[in-house]
Amino acid sequence: MEEKSRIIVMEKVYINRANILTPFGNTIETNWDQLVKGNSAVTKIGSFGHLKDFYAGKIDEEIFRNLKEQVIGYKNYTRLEIAGILALQSIVEKSKLSSRTGFIVSTTKGNIHQLSSSLKGASISDLAKKIAGYFGFITEPVIISNACVSGVLAVNVAKRFIEMEMFDEAYVLALDELTDFVLTGFNSFQAMDFDLCKPFDRERKGVNLGEAAACVYVSKKKEKNSFQILGEASINDANHISGPSRTGEGLVLSIEAALKEAEISKKEIDYISAHGTATLYNDEMEAIAFNLLQMEEIPTNSLKAFYGHTLGASGLLELIISMKQAEENLILKSNNFNELGVSVPLNILKENLQKEVNIILKTSSGFGGSNAVIILKKVPND
Repeated sequence: MEEKSRIIVMEKVYINRANILTPFGNTIETNWDQLVKGNSAVTKIGSFGHLKDFYAGKIDEEIFRNLKEQVIGYKNYTRLEIAGILALQSIVEKSKLSSRTGFIVSTTKGNIHQLSSSLKGASISDLAKKIAGYFGFITEPVIISNACVSGVLAVNVAKRFIEMEMFDEAYVLALDELTDFVLTGFNSFQAMDFDLCKPFDRERKGVNLGEAAACVYVSKKKEKNSFQILGEASINDANHISGPSRTGEGLVLSIEAALKEAEISKKEIDYISAHGTATLYNDEMEAIAFNLLQMEEIPTNSLKAFYGHTLGASGLLELIISMKQAEENLILKSNNFNELGVSVPLNILKENLQKEVNIILKTSSGFGGSNAVIILKKVPND
């Protein structure tokens, strides 16, 4: 007897609400106002830890002191935990959390500075549990810590959990802060630019680092200003512990897989938010990957020169700003970009571009050969 094949139709999943905490402020609108004007959160730091006279996107301590008083019992939380609570507060406070609500935390280093005094205090699981406890999440937090793709990967995981009916909804929080550990680590790789970073530019020398917290609410139900997750993928190129693949293979395969799931052609993508760290190897790898996929003419930018590289927060922070660009039909310039410095063509924006944006591709790549991508579609409001 011939068995009939079953067609499994996955439930649609949407990103509905979002918020960010950056050096620009604690709302998307505050950040957008600065970005449209071409302002950067990256400023010169005179001295921090073992480094002097470098550029980074650091939240002003006086502003942070005022903000943290919004957190009940803030003295019981670390600076990074407070940042996460502040970012999440506005999208969680009116929600009814249940056993069908997931909580996913993305970070690369968490409370790494705590290692000097307490091994337990440096645990990412402790950070996640403390933030979950503050809001009263019922389910155990899920932790995603996969280098610099963590933020995008966390949203991808939230989507999959909802599709698998493990949750009906999920809150995703991505966060990392500037620490001496992170700064000296990147400096030891000779991956930092002690001037302003210049993604994809001929004069690029390396990254500026930054700090941020970003969060989204992911659900089966759409709300106002929703974005549908059309497709996503994460493929490791298994090339090197820190260096990206020279061929761009892992990123190419990730984008191809996401396009296949989305059931769209590459020609339908209106805008690419690239990882664009401003290191010699990352930007070259991304450029090669986009060219192999014949996507070199699609308007592309990197947001790293606006915020610095915020590590585990970067993918989600940049995804949220990409959504805002689509809402406004305005693609931001790639800050500090003047002359193309990769071996193949790319449409890196020198100026803000007014353009209808419906479908976004966000890419992330990181240490260990990790790659994660996501494709979003703007949902018209009824």
